[in-house]
Amino acid sequence: MDYVMRVVRADEWPQVRQLRLDALRDPAAPVAFLESYEDAEAKPDVFWQQRAADAAEDGPGRVRQFVAESPDGEWVGSVTVLVESPDDEVRFGEASPVDQAHLVGVFVRPEVRGTGVTEALFREAVAWAWSLSAPRMERVRLYVHEKNPRAAGFYRKFGFVPSGRRIPAPGDRGEQELEYVLGRTG
Repeated sequence: MDYVMRVVRADEWPQVRQLRLDALRDPAAPVAFLESYEDAEAKPDVFWQQRAADAAEDGPGRVRQFVAESPDGEWVGSVTVLVESPDDEVRFGEASPVDQAHLVGVFVRPEVRGTGVTEALFREAVAWAWSLSAPRMERVRLYVHEKNPRAAGFYRKFGFVPSGRRIPAPGDRGEQELEYVLGRTG
């Protein structure tokens, strides 16, 4: 089956919300996401409207959410790119040492995992990051929970490498989030 990789539109906030809620029901959600299903479900429509507007093609340009869409219009996966600069407020992890893109919210429905959808989403997200000229991205980073080896394996296969940086995972369980980076070549 052919999937289209594209950026969300502002008016698609109900789909943005639904895909996030579906992701938070996934068995890996406790180590893959920083919020619970209950917290996300309780957010008002205006939150989701703003999230979609900010991540849309015609949004402010510091966020893009890419989705994988099936021929029948179903969204089967997503990844969001955050543009970070050294002087930005830290959203998660450590302050950015360089202008970089930060991949978050990675989710692909179980029935399409292993079919190339995740790779296609990452190619689109990383290509968009590299296409930026102001600021020019020096690297792409993401964090992966130490107890999420499936995700870590995919990130390594795609070309990300552990940076050696670790931060405490949210909560009070003594677990770690590991930073992975993909450097710009050329």
